[in-house]
Amino acid sequence: MRTTSRPFTDALNRLKNANLRPTRQRLALARLLFENGHRHVTAEQLHSEAMSNSIKVSLATVYNTLHQFTDAGLLTEIVIDPGRSYFDTNTAPHYHFYCEEDGLLSDIPAETVQIEGIPNMPNGTELASVDLVFRLRRNCSAQDAA
Repeated sequence: MRTTSRPFTDALNRLKNANLRPTRQRLALARLLFENGHRHVTAEQLHSEAMSNSIKVSLATVYNTLHQFTDAGLLTEIVIDPGRSYFDTNTAPHYHFYCEEDGLLSDIPAETVQIEGIPNMPNGTELASVDLVFRLRRNCSAQDAA
């Protein structure tokens, strides 16, 4: 006998495992975020995606939900500039390339980066994590030559 899972099963399980109450809006946003592999989204992008999928949710609710998911460990927030954050569904350690012209954020596997010469931490502290974003610009002279 073949069992079919409900459309929201994965999203529901993620929320339950993170001890988040599975409200209708959380379930719908979790499904958008997690059903198609790892991705980087801004709150505005997720809100637009929700609206185009007939999910009625305010931008404020999207922001609140993204921060709740981040606090629960379901997402990682990458702050690019003050007021510009991306939310990453890949919570494993890794780094990023960020293209300034088009806002594209892409993953760099952690094992491909070597960090040396970490300074001594202030007394009473320990290193919790390292956030590393390589900011890229298109090389205009290289594009002109192509």
